[in-house]
Amino acid sequence: MAQRALAGSITTKRMREELNNRESRLITIPEGLDQERIDAALSRVLGFSRSAIVSLIEEGAITRHGKPYTKSDRVSDGEVLEVLMPAIKGPPALEPTPIDGLIVVYDDEDVIVIDKPAGVAAHPSPGWKGPTVIGAIVAAGYDVATSGAAERQGVVHRLDVGTTGLMVVAKNEKSYSDLKQQFRDRVVTKVYHALVQGHMDPTEGTIDAPIDRHPREDYRFAVVADGKPSITHYTALEFFPSVSLLEIELETGRTHQIRVHFSALRHPLVGDLTYGADHTIAQRLEITRPWLHAHKLAFRHPSTGKEVSFSSEYPADLTRTLEILAENAPHK
Repeated sequence: MAQRALAGSITTKRMREELNNRESRLITIPEGLDQERIDAALSRVLGFSRSAIVSLIEEGAITRHGKPYTKSDRVSDGEVLEVLMPAIKGPPALEPTPIDGLIVVYDDEDVIVIDKPAGVAAHPSPGWKGPTVIGAIVAAGYDVATSGAAERQGVVHRLDVGTTGLMVVAKNEKSYSDLKQQFRDRVVTKVYHALVQGHMDPTEGTIDAPIDRHPREDYRFAVVADGKPSITHYTALEFFPSVSLLEIELETGRTHQIRVHFSALRHPLVGDLTYGADHTIAQRLEITRPWLHAHKLAFRHPSTGKEVSFSSEYPADLTRTLEILAENAPHK
């Protein structure tokens, strides 16, 4: 009995030491997540799967004023909590993660273009235990290039977990190198559609504002003076009461670029609670993620040198939002 107690004491001590060595992040709960269960709220804020958040809770890695949360706890808007981030033990493993109804838009010996659903990451990363684009492609029997980090095989650009639409993945080393260079040279056409709060004025323009990690909350990004050059072009397609539908073309491809730029202009994406969206608008429009879709993608084919272009229709949740707006629009 004494041996068991001693073993338990050693295990607890080791766990405390391991937690003490982790990176600490202070997370502020956005207004729209008030009274959500902590696993659901942090899953949306951090982009981790709910099971990953539950694991952190069980480890005692999520606290407020030093007091650990339990799985049944709920959060309040503006609440600040501390998260001891998962330790990174080498690169995340690339595992097949089948996705029902994976849409392959185009496929040949060099590239595969897919229409990514919401809730799917581009590739494995620390803390993410959900499906990935690369895992789904491998599970479906497609080849991917082995260049780059092991967990990012074939990935030449990424979409956020909550963003839907078009992604291209390289299937061999030549294609990987060629496509990466095209993205560096900014010759790839990337067109998104987004629904933002308020009416854009002017109705078309360019946002040229540098982006980097948020100075206080590094799970987010922000416009900062010494950030990386970031350029976004937009045109308003349609106005509805309190929101605008935009077509956006990216000249650069920074993490969260569209979300950060429009939030900085006080026109956050509808449903993007992490970047200041009004939760009441999201609820009224029945959207639970940022309203953002990678609508068009065009690039020079790595083998033929000819431009290939693809487009993607809105998924059901984004279409539903537009239907609600149309139903409630003033009749002329």
